[in-house]
Amino acid sequence: MITRREFIRGAGVLGATGTLGPVSSALASEPPPETKRIRLMQIGGICVAPQYVAERLLPGEGFSDVQYVKETGEGQIYPRLAAGDVDISMAFLAPFVVQVEKGAPIVMLAGVHPGCFELITTNGVRSITELKGKRISVPQEGGAHRLFISTILSHVGLDSQRDVNWVIQKPAESIPALAEGRVDALIGFPPLPQEMRAKKIGKVILSSVADKPWSQYFCCVIAGNRDFVQKNPVATKRAIRAILKSNHICASEPEATAKFLVQRGFTPNYDYALQSLKELPYARWRDFSAEDSVRFFALRLQEGGYIKSSPKAILANGTDWRFMNELKKELKT
Repeated sequence: MITRREFIRGAGVLGATGTLGPVSSALASEPPPETKRIRLMQIGGICVAPQYVAERLLPGEGFSDVQYVKETGEGQIYPRLAAGDVDISMAFLAPFVVQVEKGAPIVMLAGVHPGCFELITTNGVRSITELKGKRISVPQEGGAHRLFISTILSHVGLDSQRDVNWVIQKPAESIPALAEGRVDALIGFPPLPQEMRAKKIGKVILSSVADKPWSQYFCCVIAGNRDFVQKNPVATKRAIRAILKSNHICASEPEATAKFLVQRGFTPNYDYALQSLKELPYARWRDFSAEDSVRFFALRLQEGGYIKSSPKAILANGTDWRFMNELKKELKT
């Protein structure tokens, strides 16, 4: 993987400039990418930090035009990727499974990291089973928040369609709602859990970083527009490599990375960003199976009534692990 010295050499003085210099990672024997342009999605949350750090590694992979398409509404990544407005992007696994069943031209390509969400409660709720009959805050009906909570409920035998009451509200509204007891639970992606802990709001009853089985599966994956992947296999592999190398930058240089993210406008709060980067297991992408992760979440979503397809069908129709398998061999040292 990229070494500390290589990172510092490529980054320059990050604290002073706020930029990460290009780091060449293309193998000498590999052909150039079929396209010089790569479009990724800029979505909220620290979980996708490797995608932002990759901005300065992608030129070293042969991309002279690196674009970040800004998300202007919750969950836009999935339809924008399917429509071809975005070529490749990190995002949450569960909604990708739902999109694949709908026939969206999306293919999951690699796992990036496990464990980014926390289930936070109030009003004396101490376990997942105690959520029966309770009010759970989510930003939208079919988004990542609801799907991940639904898989958690399904895992303990609760019916997410009938056993809980969903409250639709913006993320900024959910924190005061939980603090005031107007809702009983919410799921948070970094840096929201870090903010809530700092403000001593709520109680964490499940951490996907620490609690099994969630800590054993990828929650964030790289996916691509199917047409882009088919037409540009070299570009696809090079983009994935930049993101996976950025995983190790996030893990080994959290202070510099947090500063970069804030200065580039990807997240507003340095302290919450730094805490998130230190907590998430970015460097462990080799330790988990992307295929098992898709199978696990597909089964939970099938049990919850969100999809009808079997995990086998989702894997057959919506995954391509050849790039990840090649990069696991290449990026050993």
